[in-house]
Amino acid sequence: MSTPAPPWRWHVLHRASDLDPAPPPVEEHHAQHWCNFVLWRPTRLPDGCRAATGTLRREAPPGRVEAQGRTPWSDANPSGYRTEIHGHGRRLRLKQFLYDWAFPAADHPCLWGSTTRAAPIGDGRVVWLGTDYLGHRAASARMARTTVELSVLEGDFTDDEIVALYAALRPADPETVPRVLATPFAELSYWARHPATPVSVPTGVFRFHRHGRHDGDWIPSGQVTGFLTDQGVPVTAGAFRAESAATFGDGTAVRELDVVYSSPSGDEVRLTAQRTGAGRLTFPPERDKHPATAEIHDLAGRPVHLGHLSTDHGACDAWWQHPGGIDLRLLGSARTGLGPQAFLGLVTDIDGALRPHKTQVLR
Repeated sequence: MSTPAPPWRWHVLHRASDLDPAPPPVEEHHAQHWCNFVLWRPTRLPDGCRAATGTLRREAPPGRVEAQGRTPWSDANPSGYRTEIHGHGRRLRLKQFLYDWAFPAADHPCLWGSTTRAAPIGDGRVVWLGTDYLGHRAASARMARTTVELSVLEGDFTDDEIVALYAALRPADPETVPRVLATPFAELSYWARHPATPVSVPTGVFRFHRHGRHDGDWIPSGQVTGFLTDQGVPVTAGAFRAESAATFGDGTAVRELDVVYSSPSGDEVRLTAQRTGAGRLTFPPERDKHPATAEIHDLAGRPVHLGHLSTDHGACDAWWQHPGGIDLRLLGSARTGLGPQAFLGLVTDIDGALRPHKTQVLR
């Protein structure tokens, strides 16, 4: 039997005031030690292009300072890595980070609101092509949990060039991959580790936002299995296993319970549960503005509202109500073979294993 990989531990700055005035150039292999995510490096570039040494934004505790590259919409200082690829009047940038202040909307939040199309890039992964919030031709993929965003800054790149670039991304340090995947989301997440105010962002095909101060209370990683068992919430769903959980409230009572399930390959689904009508899930759900397909399916005589972007790859967003008085939502990453039918299988697994009479934290 193989020995489990040890958890990933990375370098952080002790104070926000220690942040670099501008993110310094750092080779990927060395930058990986400062990242709470798997860092990827390009190994195949578009014709006539070369890659400049990427720049590293180091992690620091929350605090507003004058520093280039820091998050402009909050006091958080998470880590990130930026690479520019250019040549013959063309230029694009890759940006890598752990998207951890909410579930990544439709699995590609930088393309939110634009019509998108998916292309497989190997190992079951998918890259999405579309237009980003700045109006640039863009792409996005989640790879071993890392969000890898691409934006064309000058000239033009074909779909084939962009897909080939993503398909040829390789880990900067292969030994880091199993360690990151062995580390629970709650231990990686900046927003779970710091009292930083979250950003109100879309999370999927149907409308759900969290506003105001960070009201999440994350369960210690070693207690997640026991906690969920005590609450009557399933620990597994298909190939996915629960590894992080949090309760979200309004300061006086818990509104929702979130459970992060991950697979050995780093794919993720996230369950939100609330007592019927007591949290921020509203039924029937309202569509958010991202182009997608919305359907209603049957689950033992009850409706499941299912939204998805691709019948082959997902990403899926399912809402339903359990007769035991629990409202539920399941969000999923895009992956080859995780389209609507496979996703409904996960919904059926969770619904059948739920024991709402045991749930005590939700009020």
